[in-house]
Amino acid sequence: MVEVWTIWWVWLSGALVLGILEVLLPGFVFLGFAIGAVVMALILLFTGPAFGLPVLLLIFAALSLVSWMILRKMFALPKGQVKTFDRDIND
Repeated sequence: MVEVWTIWWVWLSGALVLGILEVLLPGFVFLGFAIGAVVMALILLFTGPAFGLPVLLLIFAALSLVSWMILRKMFALPKGQVKTFDRDIND
């Protein structure tokens, strides 16, 4: 019997839910987890259920951390700059 966490579309569904959460609560927190879940879905799609739950969670955590660090590097302000708002969006 196949465990639910070894099915690729379950990880893809989780990535979709995390992506929707990122839209509702922006900040690149859930987006890193969503990217990690998408990559996990691709890994399981191409390798099949070859790993147990602890290994899958470890790989997911590592992928999520790496993707979050890449997102932070890509979308961060240049060093030393601070985001300031001098106009109202309604003006």
